[in-house]
Amino acid sequence: MTTTRILLVDDHTLFRSGLKALLQRQSDFEIVGEAADGLEGVKLCEQLKPDVVLLDLDMPQMNGREALAQILVTQPQLAVLMLTVSEDGEDLAECLKTGARGYLLKNINADFLLESIRRAVEGDSVLSPEMTSKLLLQLRGGEASRSKRAGVEQLTQREREILAWLSRGISNKEIARSLDLAESTIKVHVQNILRKLNLNGRVQAALFAVEHGLDKLP
Repeated sequence: MTTTRILLVDDHTLFRSGLKALLQRQSDFEIVGEAADGLEGVKLCEQLKPDVVLLDLDMPQMNGREALAQILVTQPQLAVLMLTVSEDGEDLAECLKTGARGYLLKNINADFLLESIRRAVEGDSVLSPEMTSKLLLQLRGGEASRSKRAGVEQLTQREREILAWLSRGISNKEIARSLDLAESTIKVHVQNILRKLNLNGRVQAALFAVEHGLDKLP
């Protein structure tokens, strides 16, 4: 079994301890380090090369948004999940735009957190259910949403079909099985969709599909 190496970055010692205890009970997870502020988190990321970072937003020394940006400069493919109490739509949009793989609220249940980490490692974007509508409002209200409409015309028929599957939260493996295609082929199509629509991940793609009426399967 492949072990996922996780770095925890949160200034609340008690919360971090509880989180560590939960994750250590999973045979496929390994906690490789802990940091109490963003600056220390950036340094440990460079030293430890984790697979996943669970990153708080409001911390001393360097906040989570700044730490996220610095981490992704040197490790752009790293799965960084924001784990925060902030339900602010602008925080959500900024973190996803910077490249966070997900945005999770600290009130989620344990099973959802564990599933989210595993999905993030596989390349999926993850989002607390409460934040979905707020992300949609950000997409609707911003200039970026209007500029993306032109990208729809660049999508092939197959890409439109896969975009509709994405709107249902279906994984690459499940889409591949439904369309009788290789999972690697689906992954390439998803990457092309994100590039053409200038989106940062599957969550944004799903919401974009719903917003623009592209969520209907043929």
